[in-house]
Amino acid sequence: MSKTQPARGMRDFLPADVRKRNYVIGIIKEVYESYGFEPLETPAVENIETLTGKYGEEGNQLIFKILKRGEKLDASDKELADLALRYDLTVPLARVVANYKNELPKFFKRYQIQPVWRADRPARGRFREFYQCDVDAIGSSSIIVEAELCAAGNRILTQLGFDDFVIRINHREILYAMLDAVEIIEEKQTDALVALDKLDKIGSEGVLKEFETRSIDKDAANKLLQLFNQLEDADSSEILLRLSEFVGNHEKGRQAINQISQIIELVGLKSLKIDASLARGLSYYTGAIFEVNVPDLAGSIASGGRYDGLIGMFCKEQIPACGFSLGLERILVVMEERGMFPKELSDSSADVLVTVWNEESISESLKLAADLRKENLRVLVYPEADKLGKQFKYANSIKIPFVCVLGETELAENKVTLKNLQTGEQETLSREEIAAKFK
Repeated sequence: MSKTQPARGMRDFLPADVRKRNYVIGIIKEVYESYGFEPLETPAVENIETLTGKYGEEGNQLIFKILKRGEKLDASDKELADLALRYDLTVPLARVVANYKNELPKFFKRYQIQPVWRADRPARGRFREFYQCDVDAIGSSSIIVEAELCAAGNRILTQLGFDDFVIRINHREILYAMLDAVEIIEEKQTDALVALDKLDKIGSEGVLKEFETRSIDKDAANKLLQLFNQLEDADSSEILLRLSEFVGNHEKGRQAINQISQIIELVGLKSLKIDASLARGLSYYTGAIFEVNVPDLAGSIASGGRYDGLIGMFCKEQIPACGFSLGLERILVVMEERGMFPKELSDSSADVLVTVWNEESISESLKLAADLRKENLRVLVYPEADKLGKQFKYANSIKIPFVCVLGETELAENKVTLKNLQTGEQETLSREEIAAKFK
C-alpha cells in the first residue's frame, strides 16, 4: 500500500489551515500595497546557473536540483541537472529586473508571495517547501528605502497582533570593518561571516569551533564575541559609539555606522535595535541587513537587507536594491501556538445550509441558494435528498450556524423555515423575508 503522508518537509493544508494562511497573506498584501508595492510572480523552476553562486557555499548545497529529462540522459554525464527549484524570491527578482529593465519604472517596488524550496533538514517552523512574502525596492540607494521596509514590516506584525518582536539591524560594511579591526584577512572574511551568522543557533563555543575548522584565528573570534557581549544590553547611541571606537578610521565602516544611525532616526520605532553580531549568511548582501525575532522561536520570522551587486550579475549595469522577507510558515507557527487568530477563521466556510426534501424539489433548493448568494451569503446546499435530522446533524458537525428548511409544508406554501442551530430557535418566513432576516 502506498504511503499517504506528504514527502518529508512538505505539508498538506486543510481548509482551516488555508483560511489562516489567507488571513495572514491578506494583511501582508494590504500593507505592502499601502506602501506602493506592486505584485510580481516568477516560475517555480529556474535555470540552475541563475541560482548557483548567489547564496554562498552552504546555500548552494541546499538548492533542489532537477535532473535532465529524456532518453539521452546518461548516468555517466557529469552535469545531470540543468534546472532547479526556486531557492528564494530575491535572485529571480534580480533576473527579472535585468531582463525587463527597459520596461520597468526607474524605481520599481514589488511584493511577491510564493513558495520556495530548500533541501534543508526539517525542524519546528522549518520546512523544505515554504512561502516567502517578499517586498523589494529597486533603483535607489537612499536610506528612505530601508526606513520604509522596516516601517512596513513593523506595521504588518503589529496588525497581526505581535507585540514582542525585535527588528535587529546591522550593516555588512560594519562587519567587514570589525573583521579588519581584529586582523582577519580578506580571503577568510566570508567564512568568518558564515560562522558569525550561526551565533544565535550554536552559541559562542560553536562559533569558536567554526573559526577553528575554517582556519581562522580564535583570538580574533574572542575579541569579536567579547564586543558582542559588551553591547548586548546597551542602547543604540552607546552601541554606535562603541562600534565607532572599535573600527577606528575605517572609512566604509564609519560611513555604515552613520547610515544605521540615520535609519534608526528616520524610522523612530522602539522595535528597531542595532545588533553588531547580526551577519546574515547569504553572500549577496552589501549594506544594511535586518532580522526580526520573537522570544519563543529559534531563528527569525523575517529578514532582509541591501544587495546592490546582485542584479549586476545578470546585466552590465549595477542597479541598487534592497528587500525584506517575511517567513509565512514561522509566523503561522507562533500565531497558532499563541492563539492569535480571530475566532471566525475556525468556523465553517458557509453561513447557511439549504436542505433538500426530495428529488423533485432539488431545483427549488438550488433557486433559494442562488437568491441567498445574491445577498452575499455563503450558502451550502445539502447534496442529497435525506432525512432532515441527518441534514441538521451534518450542518452542526461543520459549524454552519443556520439551516434553511424546504420541507413538504414549506414547498406547498412557498415559504422557508429558518433554524438557528446555536439557539435552537426557528421561524417560518416567506421567500422575500428570508434574505431580509439575514441582513
